[in-house]
Amino acid sequence: MAIPILIEILNLLILIVVVGFIFSGYIRAPKNYAKPRTFFSWDDFLFSIAIAAPAILIHELAHKFFAIGFGVSATFKIFAIGIVIGIILRLVNSPFLILAPGYVEIGNAAQSLAPLQMSLVALSGPLVNLVLWLVPKFILKASRNRRIRLKKNTAIFLHYTSLLNMWLFIFNMLPIPPLDGFQFIYNLIKAF
Repeated sequence: MAIPILIEILNLLILIVVVGFIFSGYIRAPKNYAKPRTFFSWDDFLFSIAIAAPAILIHELAHKFFAIGFGVSATFKIFAIGIVIGIILRLVNSPFLILAPGYVEIGNAAQSLAPLQMSLVALSGPLVNLVLWLVPKFILKASRNRRIRLKKNTAIFLHYTSLLNMWLFIFNMLPIPPLDGFQFIYNLIKAF
């Protein structure tokens, strides 16, 4: 049992590093704004990890823990093709990003889940992104209305967090197989 867990942890660590590298081409650390963009910056890399890794990791872990909560095994796996595509787009400085770095594989007992349960497992990941989109957006709005005061770096962090999670939510909720939106709608229709 320990080996699969170690492999899963290794996959999560690989995901964090890869996502940090990929997004460092799109997200800049606040102290690098005045500097010319370079191909790689440790500051941008670490700032990108702080923003993008939680958005993707918590999304995938929500799928995993919802499935486990319904009594089936679930394992986080790296999607190598998705990672390679993301890295290539980063290396060629593509103006857009397609990223599918990993997924949660639900065990053989998935057939025992009711369609409504499968629908909730599919929805759990995007709901994380919805919260990570709207909470920073609300905090930024409160800051603009002078209800709270934010430091500039915090405001930049919240802006990027909100923006990234908005796109992750919208992308994942598209009703296209194998995206979460398709799984959610398909299983919801099956349930009713």
